[in-house]
Amino acid sequence: MKLDISYIESELKKRCNLPYVWNRKQNDTWDDATKFIYKTMSWEALLVQIEEQQKEHNFPTQDFFNYAINRWYNFWSAQAVEKIFTDLPGFAPNPNPVEDHYDFRWLGERIDHKTSIFPKGFGENYAFAKAHKTLLIHWFYKHQSTGQRFHLNNRLFIVVHDQNGEHWKLKAEIELIKSIIEPYGKQKTPAVMEVLSLEEGKETMADIIWVSR
Repeated sequence: MKLDISYIESELKKRCNLPYVWNRKQNDTWDDATKFIYKTMSWEALLVQIEEQQKEHNFPTQDFFNYAINRWYNFWSAQAVEKIFTDLPGFAPNPNPVEDHYDFRWLGERIDHKTSIFPKGFGENYAFAKAHKTLLIHWFYKHQSTGQRFHLNNRLFIVVHDQNGEHWKLKAEIELIKSIIEPYGKQKTPAVMEVLSLEEGKETMADIIWVSR
């Protein structure tokens, strides 16, 4: 499937008209039931798929709707971000990201990426986080989702922060994200990343790219 990041941005912004509510933590069972998001780029087609799956499995209607649209939103934002990276010199996509648990190579280094809203649970403000980047990186690894998504591999975090508090909507601002990722990817190398000891006998590289408005 060819990715057009302008089209993805326009579709993602249709979801922004609704509140961002999960109602439940992510889990493997509901993730499996919403696998259709991976092949559904259109917002209108997504709504049809959600209705069909909800009726088939008899999930709670509103909970399942929120779960599916949030997974869809986060997935396609991530796909657009990955495309931005892999279009840059020195970056190459992973042909099998599901199995190998990384999204691309950066000058040969295997790197996963994750766009995250600035977390309330961190307990400090945005200015503090930017001045103490390593603390926030550790926080993200410690508080990541469990189950099949959990890993301690190299990761670039794209942290979105909006002064109005609706950080999640920035995940749809693909052109804004691109304007910040491109200079980072062109001017830096993996040597800028923090080296962490998150598990015995293994070093993990990580960094944060800040996106704010």
